[in-house]
Amino acid sequence: MALLGGPRFLYRFLKDRKFELRRQAYQLDSGTIPVLLVGAGDACEMFLRSVSQDRTTPYVPVGIVAENESRVGRRIRGQEVLGTLEQLDSVVHLLKARGRKPHKLILTKDDMDPTLVAALLDDCAAIGLSLARMPRVTELKSGLKENVVVRPVALEDLLGRPQTVLDRDPVMTMVRGRRVLITGAGGSIGSELVRQIADLEPSRLLLADSSEFVLYTIDMEIGERFPNLSRRALIADVRDEGRINSIMVEEKPELVFHAAALKHVPMVEVNPLEGLRTNALGTRVVANACRRNGVLTMVLISTDKAVNPTNVMGAAKRLAETWCQALDLEEKGKSTGTHFVTVRFGNVLGSTGSVVPLFQRQLAKGGPLTVTHPEITRYFMTIREAVELVLQAAALGSRADTYRGSIFVLDMGKPVKIVELAKQMIRLAGMRPDEDVKITYTGLRPGEKLYEEIFHGKEKPLPTPTEGILVAEPRAMDLEVLEGHFQNLQEACMGPDLKTAFGVLERLVPEFFRNCSPGGQEMGEEATPFQ
Repeated sequence: MALLGGPRFLYRFLKDRKFELRRQAYQLDSGTIPVLLVGAGDACEMFLRSVSQDRTTPYVPVGIVAENESRVGRRIRGQEVLGTLEQLDSVVHLLKARGRKPHKLILTKDDMDPTLVAALLDDCAAIGLSLARMPRVTELKSGLKENVVVRPVALEDLLGRPQTVLDRDPVMTMVRGRRVLITGAGGSIGSELVRQIADLEPSRLLLADSSEFVLYTIDMEIGERFPNLSRRALIADVRDEGRINSIMVEEKPELVFHAAALKHVPMVEVNPLEGLRTNALGTRVVANACRRNGVLTMVLISTDKAVNPTNVMGAAKRLAETWCQALDLEEKGKSTGTHFVTVRFGNVLGSTGSVVPLFQRQLAKGGPLTVTHPEITRYFMTIREAVELVLQAAALGSRADTYRGSIFVLDMGKPVKIVELAKQMIRLAGMRPDEDVKITYTGLRPGEKLYEEIFHGKEKPLPTPTEGILVAEPRAMDLEVLEGHFQNLQEACMGPDLKTAFGVLERLVPEFFRNCSPGGQEMGEEATPFQ
């Protein structure tokens, strides 16, 4: 053992000592960045070792702060643990007195609680530090990085909720070896569905979208990442019944994920009939085609705006939910019946048309950031996590008749104040809210609510075996009654007859007109366009 281990130990000791002497001689000057590390674990030790071995890195560690008191006073590779996170301000003042004030605070843990990261961002803003993350541990271990480059803290790090880890086994069982169709494949949710499903070994992947450019973009991406995957890009409008039926007959998909929709509330408010045609009637077209052609499972992507809606987009999505619920209950007990799984969730960070890209554009121009109301809140989750939970819910809902007619609701955590999101994005850009970048209030837009809900009052939330997914008890209508109303809606939309279309909405989604009646006002906003 001595002969085998001794030379290795001696080599490692001399090499690390050489790098350590080099780093000790590397004094703070105008070209270096003094950094204070957060976390006193193995990742911190690995980062210190990598920095000591990198001749080109500008980062000079000046100390460590730990998450708990027991580590204070210890040393890791010569760096002292100076205090805890609660003592951050005192530690920075101590280092300043020593002439080694840090310029940057670096997180050494990838799984740090998002609420703690958000609090650290506030603390850093107060004491004049920027916040960053160390390179991923896998990159340090494998040597993927030629030099040590810290990562910026992403908005997802501040989400305020732990992200759920995907249980791949049931999802892989559902997808592997099957033909999968995704509508709205070029959108934010649709494209992420495409990426994750492509990784689950389907036998054939069908991408459908009405936009040529976004369809081309996602098709090229999948072609580069999965060159051996059988796929087909289909320009198709979900409102075109003939086109959708021909795709079903020709390609015979076994799983259908329906993500195609008009999602931008103000845009649908000024184009209400188009919103109803796409979100409600388009869903009926896809769902009926699935049932007619023996699809195993259809998954409808819904939204929290369908709960007590105050806008046409949300009301139309509620109609889509109602249709799929009715079909699902109709198929109950049939050995070859299609499962219609509805998944409802809130906003996703960074999706097209959402508030985050808007804030990023406004920041790039130097501000101001525009928020509609100081008290407005929304539920948020990352696109990746939302799609993972959609796949989990699909696997759960397609296994048995237990959840027939129910709606799966993703656990979105706590709602986030939009003004706080704006402030965090300003801080992430290294600036101070209301000083470097102003925040202005523009007033609620037509159809906009101060807060969103994920359950209706008549939908009792129930747990499921899968963490992060709840289920709402069925609040369904008779299919025959719905068919008559949907036929009237279709004729009104083709008319065009706005008054008749809203009459159908009033009968099928009465809470829409209670919340936002024609000519009425909702939560202090100006009169709606239905006046």
